[in-house]
Amino acid sequence: MAARGGKRAAERVAQNKTKRAKLNGNKTPQTERKAKTVTFTPENEEGANKNIISVPPPVSTGKWTNKERVLVFSSRGISFRTRHLMMDLRTMMPHSKADTKMDRKDKLFVVNEVCEIKNCNKYVDWCVFVVHTLAELKMTGNCLKGSRPLLSFDPKFDQEPHYALLKELFTQIFSTPRYHPKSQPFVDHVLTFTIADHRIWFRNYQIIEEDASLVEIGPRFVLNLIKIFQGSFGGPTLYENPHFQSPNMHRRMIRQATAARQKERQMVKQILKEKRSEEKEVLERDVTDEVFQTPAEPRDPEVQLQPPEPPRSKKKLRLTELKKKTQMKRKGLR
Repeated sequence: MAARGGKRAAERVAQNKTKRAKLNGNKTPQTERKAKTVTFTPENEEGANKNIISVPPPVSTGKWTNKERVLVFSSRGISFRTRHLMMDLRTMMPHSKADTKMDRKDKLFVVNEVCEIKNCNKYVDWCVFVVHTLAELKMTGNCLKGSRPLLSFDPKFDQEPHYALLKELFTQIFSTPRYHPKSQPFVDHVLTFTIADHRIWFRNYQIIEEDASLVEIGPRFVLNLIKIFQGSFGGPTLYENPHFQSPNMHRRMIRQATAARQKERQMVKQILKEKRSEEKEVLERDVTDEVFQTPAEPRDPEVQLQPPEPPRSKKKLRLTELKKKTQMKRKGLR
């Protein structure tokens, strides 16, 4: 009994020693045999030692330096289409940052406080219209979520100074920072900015590697520049778009045009009514007009002694003709 108890005690002591060695980081000869070292080796080269595990090197060895983000939020009371467009922009930009909705009664200067809390920079005021979201378009194009885009700008962006400023703004907003943790190391779609009719048209296309063609993904919208301020939501105006027309002014002009058309119709009706109500001018009869008129030759009235035959219907005439034909056939047979 004493020998068995001594053996058990010795086993317990050995187990405790191994546990302590594991906690302290000291490896016993038994653990050294089972341990395996991890090294980063290329995929093509195979490790000579069986205990070495080959792990592929990381995709990017760089460092994420540009840590600027794009704050995307809205005010309360927006339409469903605007909300869907905001969600599409957030999915397109992995470096975007969301925030709670702003109260509709608050002024735009409240956004400055939100931007200061989120460490934001300046802003640009746009009028966005002709909006088509991803769910609405249902295009055939597709791209990886979080992938890096190519930015394509119209040549007109380099012709005028305010367009050059907007080009730099779009580059900082839509270009995904390099080595961003939420981005993918792929370039599979293109964002195009085209100037037409003094507006900026935005499109998103997929790049197909097989034939180097483009397929639209969405969303699509049109930006109409209002003003460029030196400060945030205020300050001296650097540029004002002379071709901009506010939506309220546009609706007012439409109402004025419809009212003018209605007024013109009423005036035409009133003129016609006045013409009809006017008395017709009675022309005086000239006696000399009847000088060269000769009376017509008198004719004797025709008197019919016999009453006229009653009109026959077409059906009766056809029946009589059929009877005559049948009688002629019978006579010919006899």
